Amino acid sequence: MLLLAIDTAGADCSAAVYDTSSCKILGSVVDNIGKGHAERLMAAIDEALAQAGRPLSDVGGIAVVVGPGSFTGIRVGVAAARGLALSLGVQAVGVTTLEVLAHAFLDGGHPGPVVAAMDAKRGELYVQAFAADGNSLGEPQALPPQAARDLAASLSADLTGSGRDLAMGGEASAGADRFDISIIARLGAAKPLDAARPKPLYLRGPDAKPQSGYALARA
Repeated sequence: MLLLAIDTAGADCSAAVYDTSSCKILGSVVDNIGKGHAERLMAAIDEALAQAGRPLSDVGGIAVVVGPGSFTGIRVGVAAARGLALSLGVQAVGVTTLEVLAHAFLDGGHPGPVVAAMDAKRGELYVQAFAADGNSLGEPQALPPQAARDLAASLSADLTGSGRDLAMGGEASAGADRFDISIIARLGAAKPLDAARPKPLYLRGPDAKPQSGYALARA
């Protein structure tokens, strides 16, 4: 089966075509654009399919990163994945940013367990713990840095991700988290086909909120 993997949850706008039979990426596009995912995503998907030499109609499943991460970016990716899945008559599954970070750490030869920690700004981290085999040890949550450090200590776990330095009492990392599209594809291929439709995982409300006190009274 061909799986289309999509990521717009961070600075990257990424798409990949993955052959689940051979466990190989046939085509991929990774653009570190920061913003503008909605304008770039469909072209990135077309380019990944062109690299693979396969039409969109050959896609048998879709995996999309559901967050936590960029509020707007997550909405773009999830909406695209669900729309494509509906039009193709295939299943779409969600992959979290935290599980991608954890698997990237474990794939690097590091022993587990590991706590994936993303800088969520406003003095919080997005956090989730994983065992050495990559299985989760709890639900994703937003925690203060000290609580994330305590969680890692309680599990004798390493920390990984942009929130690591903050959790260890240091300064915020200058770089943003990036999510390996090949890992996203692999994790998506391992999800059960009867999984629930992907939906955004935010953990908290958006940073940008409408201003109050400026509405005009109705006559």
